[in-house]
Amino acid sequence: MKMWHWLKSTTNKSGRIATIDAVKAAPPPSPLAPVDLTDPAQVAGVMDLAARIGDILLSSGTSNRDTVAQVHAVTSAYGLHYAHVDITLNTITVFTTIGTEKKLPVSVFRVVSRMATDFSKLSEVDRLVRSIQSGATPPEVAENILDGLFRSPASYGFKTSLMGWGGLGASVSVMLGGGVLVALVSFIISVMIMVASTFLARHQLPPFFQNIFGGFIATVPAAITYQVAHHFDIFITPSHIIAAGIVVMLASLTFVQSIQDGITGAPVTASARFFETLLLTSAVVAGVGAGIQASEFIGISLPPLESLAELSLSSASVKIVAGACASISFAVASYAEGASIFVAGLTGGLGAFIYYFALLPGEISVIISTSIAATVIGFAGGLMARRFLTPPLITAIAGITPLLPGLALYRGMFAALNSQMLVGFTNMALALSIAAALASGVVLGEWMARRLRRPPSINFYRYFPAPMRQSQWKKKRKEP
Repeated sequence: MKMWHWLKSTTNKSGRIATIDAVKAAPPPSPLAPVDLTDPAQVAGVMDLAARIGDILLSSGTSNRDTVAQVHAVTSAYGLHYAHVDITLNTITVFTTIGTEKKLPVSVFRVVSRMATDFSKLSEVDRLVRSIQSGATPPEVAENILDGLFRSPASYGFKTSLMGWGGLGASVSVMLGGGVLVALVSFIISVMIMVASTFLARHQLPPFFQNIFGGFIATVPAAITYQVAHHFDIFITPSHIIAAGIVVMLASLTFVQSIQDGITGAPVTASARFFETLLLTSAVVAGVGAGIQASEFIGISLPPLESLAELSLSSASVKIVAGACASISFAVASYAEGASIFVAGLTGGLGAFIYYFALLPGEISVIISTSIAATVIGFAGGLMARRFLTPPLITAIAGITPLLPGLALYRGMFAALNSQMLVGFTNMALALSIAAALASGVVLGEWMARRLRRPPSINFYRYFPAPMRQSQWKKKRKEP
């Protein structure tokens, strides 16, 4: 306990508090920017403003529980303390009643239509919520800021984002053991996957078929590259390229977030997201399987799966640098700001260092190693995110991206197509276990960081008497 209090005292010296920490610690002691709570139009306006903020938070990957807390904090900051907020998958409902003589119900319902990761808007909304809580932003100003956020494009262009996706694929292939040629091919294939996905999305093709095409693109060019390199006596491992393409597609899914929702107490949302992600992941697997079959049809046989090479000091060092680059690349691909990119790189490098230098050499199992590394990423990333006043979600997602189980999925698919059902099922179960370990570890690490850095939990509103019913008021008036 003494060590815990010492660590807490050393990490609180900066006085920087993350928005979600301040929100969960206590609402403002009094409404700093109140509205007329007897006017249904003003009350509905505040609730709609809060729901629009929740829209951006939810679409960026924020968990159900954290989104509810921040939506409720916005309504409380404008004096609307007794509002009920409910989120189910992609729907946000805010409900309250106004008036004393006659209760008038007021509700706002909003559907999040586009679940796309955009960390630039997430950072802007984080600053807006902090400003609203401090009482510096009245409703009409906040409304104008949100209008600008919904209309404005990302902080930098699509081409820069494509370079980030390509860098993610190249970095992951190096982490898996690939060389310069493998990294170059992975970069090109990753860019091709995202360009094809964007093109198909603009033509309103369902994401299921987009992932099938993505899995196919990840496999066939890798097989052709392997055949050409073999012709010139150049040795490459195509599984590194294919696994890197799979990680690029998995990074844009909500598999880890769905498990986080289940852990943090939102089972309905978690179940729906989990099923959706399993369906889309099965599409990736189907695309990879179709690519393997197409490669064999044109006369290219992929080599059998090889055992993982043993770690050495030089290879582990390269993997650590590649892990940091992968986290940076994913942050760039998701339009993160400069400070968030820097923190994501530090977090990803630290997680890779723990994983490759401390855990795997100690002969700890892959699942336990992944869980411990994810806990370190959630804890260290949470502390650094609070230091730089960036949303902790950015560092958490970017930090664990290099550890996504792309190679395990490919091994499972390849083994299943070669009648090795036991090996295939084992690798598929391993991929699912790694994803669960990543989610649980990063949630635990973030909880530890939040416990260290949050302000005291002082909730002044619990001392207020609950609103009396009309009959109670009449009875009180009759008493002498």
